[in-house]
Amino acid sequence: MSKKIDISKFEKKMIIRNIEEKDFDAIIEMQKLCFPNMEPWESEHLRSHIQIFPEGQFCVEFDGEIIGSCSSLIINFDEYDDQHTWDEITANGYITNHDYEGYNLYGIEVMVHPDYRRMKIGHRLYEARKDLARELNLKSIIIGGRIPNYYKHAKEMTPRRYVEEVTMHNIYDPVLTFQVMNGFTLKRINPNYLDDDRASLRYATLMEWNNIDYRPTVPKRQFKTSFPVRITTIQYAMKKISSFEDFAVQCEYYTDVAASYHSDFAVFPEIFTLQLLSFLPEKSPSLAIRRLTEFTEDYIELFTSLAVKYNVNIIGGSHFVEEEGKIYNIAYLFRRDGTIEKQYKLHITPNERKFWGISGGDQVNVFDTDCGKIAIQICYDIEFPELARIAVDKGANIIFTPFCTDDRQGYLRVRYCSQARAIENQVYTVLSGTVGNLTDVENMDIQYAQSGIFSPSDFTFARDGIVGECQANIETVVVGDVDLEILRRNRRAGSVNQLKDRRHDIYQINYKQ
Repeated sequence: MSKKIDISKFEKKMIIRNIEEKDFDAIIEMQKLCFPNMEPWESEHLRSHIQIFPEGQFCVEFDGEIIGSCSSLIINFDEYDDQHTWDEITANGYITNHDYEGYNLYGIEVMVHPDYRRMKIGHRLYEARKDLARELNLKSIIIGGRIPNYYKHAKEMTPRRYVEEVTMHNIYDPVLTFQVMNGFTLKRINPNYLDDDRASLRYATLMEWNNIDYRPTVPKRQFKTSFPVRITTIQYAMKKISSFEDFAVQCEYYTDVAASYHSDFAVFPEIFTLQLLSFLPEKSPSLAIRRLTEFTEDYIELFTSLAVKYNVNIIGGSHFVEEEGKIYNIAYLFRRDGTIEKQYKLHITPNERKFWGISGGDQVNVFDTDCGKIAIQICYDIEFPELARIAVDKGANIIFTPFCTDDRQGYLRVRYCSQARAIENQVYTVLSGTVGNLTDVENMDIQYAQSGIFSPSDFTFARDGIVGECQANIETVVVGDVDLEILRRNRRAGSVNQLKDRRHDIYQINYKQ
């Protein structure tokens, strides 16, 4: 009697799924094989893709190996010039311009491992995109397709003639022929689409697949003339108190002020919780900080309740927190829906290291809020331009900087750098600092601050790039509106465009996280 055959040993499973971080290395190596003369993805590009639009990033896994992948984003194509470039339509590969309210899925990359071609891997990826377009009720899929065999015919025919010949199946092109066979139709031909696509002589075909199941019901996007976000930044007085309850009363007062002006954000300064040391007997700075960390849960509970009670997102300044034996300077975002995020200070000043033994964090975070994406960069961190650039590439529209400086020189370093970051990155920046004196707290003798809200420098913004600012060194607040719609337009069509005009061919920021 013959033995029953174990068919499981013959199985080789093919899975189409969304890309995960564990796939990055395999995708980058595959891309080097597929496009040997073109710049491959950086890990930070792929990380941005799955953070911003994870459902639009697909890969094919066969017997445990990644053999194909594709990337995409949603846009409202009417907002873009037909003659766009790949860099413009993808925000330089980071897809930070992804718009969930858009009408079109835009495909920015498809690749299949050379060893697995003619297994309809590309077709499967295209079908996954079509299924996604149907699921999200998108009008169409648009792609800027390469024509990699054009260089063989460039001497005898124009790009238009070449495309016509391929469309009529008189010439084979591995990309354009495939797209035509998958139901895409030609819209136009774009020159200078992708700088390193030498085989296509930088031409690309703008192709579209129309979703016949699209249901034009209520408009997906209500076009706005403005998207105002109101910010109250608090210039907080460091004065002696006798209990945590005194501290809570002062914090609630300012949160109430912000809410009374219908603010979307209330911003407190860096390490303003050191005010709690004014009623603790410990005089040694390093030991006092350990005592301060004992208030962490009370601090978090206080600001979580204030954010919900007053319906305002709170940048809770920063607070020293002990984690696994180390002290970190952490800024918290308390959303008005009760959720919490945190950003560790990355760069530690000599003073913080000497007196308090503070350790630095290791991640640049960008947080989703009901007013768009924001970042928090604590005091010294705003003086390092790489951090702001990374945050903006991840989608940040506002960078909040809680700070604490003791003299005018220190303050001006923070202020000038904050305004520079606003200009360099076409982003709003916000400062919130401490004033007053804590005579009984070691290493917190004097304070200098002039808190403010800053914008890029262009016609559509405040004349001096200052939305609003406090008087120096007094306990007060400043309230100002920033407009995210104006910011979006400025990034697309400002007098200058620092984000678009970066020279990725000669420099880049390598974010290692």
